[in-house]
Amino acid sequence: MNARVAAPRYSRMKYRTDATAAALTATLGLAAASWVVAIRQMNGTMDMGVATRLGSFASFVALWVPMMAAMMLPGAVPAVLRRAHVSVRAVPLFVGFYLAVWTLVGVAVYALYRPHGSFAAGAVVIVAGVYEFTPLKQHFRRRCRESINSGFELGFCCVGSCIGLMLMQVALGVMSVTWMCAIAILVLVQKLVPAKAAIDAPIAFAIVGFGMLIVIAPSSLPGLTSTM
Repeated sequence: MNARVAAPRYSRMKYRTDATAAALTATLGLAAASWVVAIRQMNGTMDMGVATRLGSFASFVALWVPMMAAMMLPGAVPAVLRRAHVSVRAVPLFVGFYLAVWTLVGVAVYALYRPHGSFAAGAVVIVAGVYEFTPLKQHFRRRCRESINSGFELGFCCVGSCIGLMLMQVALGVMSVTWMCAIAILVLVQKLVPAKAAIDAPIAFAIVGFGMLIVIAPSSLPGLTSTM
């Protein structure tokens, strides 16, 4: 009797383990492939810092989607694995809706973005740093770490949590591999590490200070100008 009971339990545990491994491998594999695609595309474009032009809508979306997959999927792994425990077949749809939300953000960026100067870039960075202190930011960051069954909802919460950091990248150099890597690290840390004032406050102050430096002494940051 015990053996008969244990066998189904073992099968369920093995299924969950296999599902978790498959979801983890697929998610991180997609993120890694997206990094390769995004970096190759960025290296083929003209990074002009704050004066960067986005080009055609099709070419921008073709860059934005793998860029978001590369930057956001690693931090979404815990949510993807929770979804895999429920239904591994639902994982592709979950990830698809998650990236669809970030694609919509890209459409908005394309519609609103204009080449700008260092003062505007610095102002955006300051606002991004201030946003890090707000209850709204903390609310969405907390929601990103909770159990969410909808990829669309996770994407919405993730946008609410990361929008300040993403606007930083857009303002400083949307085609810059350097800024992409820097922002991706911040996003990943904030998604995987619980909020702690001792860590978060210095980062937020540093972002505000960085924005002020851009406004006051833009020439001290050559990365804001064209690298071509």
